[in-house]
Amino acid sequence: MTTISPERIAQISARRDELQALMATGELPSDRFVAVSKEYAELEPVVKAANEVRRLRAELSVLTHMLEADEEPDIRDIAREEIADLKTRLPDAERHLALALLPRDAADERAAMLEIRAGTGGDEAALFAGDLLRMYQRYADNQGWRVELISASPSEMGGYKEVVASVEGKGVFARLKFESGVHRVQRVPATEAGGRIHTSAATVAVLPEAEEVDVKIDEAKDLRIDIYRSSGPGGQSVNTTDSAVRIVHIPTGLTVIQQDEKSQHKNKAKALKVLRTRLYEAERERLHQERAGARKSMVGSGDRSERIRTYNFPQGRVTDHRINLTLHRLPEILQGEMDELIGALISEDEAERLASLEG
Repeated sequence: MTTISPERIAQISARRDELQALMATGELPSDRFVAVSKEYAELEPVVKAANEVRRLRAELSVLTHMLEADEEPDIRDIAREEIADLKTRLPDAERHLALALLPRDAADERAAMLEIRAGTGGDEAALFAGDLLRMYQRYADNQGWRVELISASPSEMGGYKEVVASVEGKGVFARLKFESGVHRVQRVPATEAGGRIHTSAATVAVLPEAEEVDVKIDEAKDLRIDIYRSSGPGGQSVNTTDSAVRIVHIPTGLTVIQQDEKSQHKNKAKALKVLRTRLYEAERERLHQERAGARKSMVGSGDRSERIRTYNFPQGRVTDHRINLTLHRLPEILQGEMDELIGALISEDEAERLASLEG
């Protein structure tokens, strides 16, 4: 465990006081005030954690001195008990402070774009993609988040070949970002007369949603926008107006098609939202590779080709392969009770990042 020095704790408190004084002047321009307020809000929990470490260390110092200097047996016994208690609590407080000081992912508080695609397994993979979407929708409901379908390609047997949804709420990306990867299911399909267990898969991608200020797009120069009539399975027209939108980002070749809405303007707005998010994620990934070099986090790589989790129906278990965690709570997890699973992934990521700081 990294020990935070008293000097570092003093610096944290001093910076909080400096920001507080700046806001109190009433002389900051509005954009500067917003930036200072944001930094203050982010620093406040760090100061709280630092003050707790400072308080416990001060108490330990006083009690240690008392144990050494006081000759009364009763006083010494009390001091020993309290010292033992403080030595138990102090490492937890120091770890809490170290976690608070870890560099934060700037996207953690953002909404997220959730993309689920059926993989190997045909109709069963599409059904599983539908199960995953419902799992995340129920988890979002439990968190008080809002889910909006952006686009969906239903399978004829049920489920989805592909579905994209926007998830909005506090800390969405922070909670869902470790869901990216290949999810595998082992179960007997409803269409299987022989009762044999099949293995199918679906790919999940969770991207932090971009805002207009994050990605600069010159619509006149950077985009080619095509408008055409929406079509469904087999090529049949699903409405009688030219409302489907295809947007090509010319510099990268990235293409987004949106046809779920009957309104051309709504389809264009949704397509631009998806396009910005994918461009923003591409830039985040480029910067991540530059900073990380060869190091690849076991939990947080976000590699969509990596098999991350298996849902085994015959045994009622879910196994996350990145952290070797198996929970025999498959029905509950599919109902959106994912806190234990997501919490374990976040804890493992925090432990990895702390270990990397310690060298």
